[in-house]
Amino acid sequence: MFFSQAGARPQMWEVSPSEHKKWVEVFKACDEDNKGYLSREDFKVAVVMLFGYKPSKIEADSVMSSVDPNTSGILLEGFLNIVRQKKEVQLYWNEIRHIFTAFDRHYRGYLTLEDFTKAFRQVAPKLPERIILEVFREVDQDSDGHVSFKDFEYAMNYGQKHHQPHTIL
Repeated sequence: MFFSQAGARPQMWEVSPSEHKKWVEVFKACDEDNKGYLSREDFKVAVVMLFGYKPSKIEADSVMSSVDPNTSGILLEGFLNIVRQKKEVQLYWNEIRHIFTAFDRHYRGYLTLEDFTKAFRQVAPKLPERIILEVFREVDQDSDGHVSFKDFEYAMNYGQKHHQPHTIL
């Protein structure tokens, strides 16, 4: 469990005034009839505009199920919270990808024990070899001698589920 304790932690991200303004503008643009809320379809368009992908049915269902039954859609404040969470998850995932890429010196798309050893020697030179081996084995989910990005991402997030707010990805 050593690696999960050393994993990156999601950090609170401060929304810049220009970013906040952009989100409000997208909300208003998607609320074509000035209803004061976004319908399911409006929300999908807003996500495309801000994140470049169409949300899945599961994601849209999840968001719409959290809507106050007294309103017909997502109010601005709820929309801003959803977008903030999505942005934090996106930034955190990018950070994990960056760390993995730094470890993957040969650009193979996976990490070997040698990659792990070199990386740990730089950040923790006195760490015993047996600990590095233990960490590598823990992260190598399928024991094939390679740590894929999926394995690495899992290890970085392991144990984090109870430490970060519910996010919608």
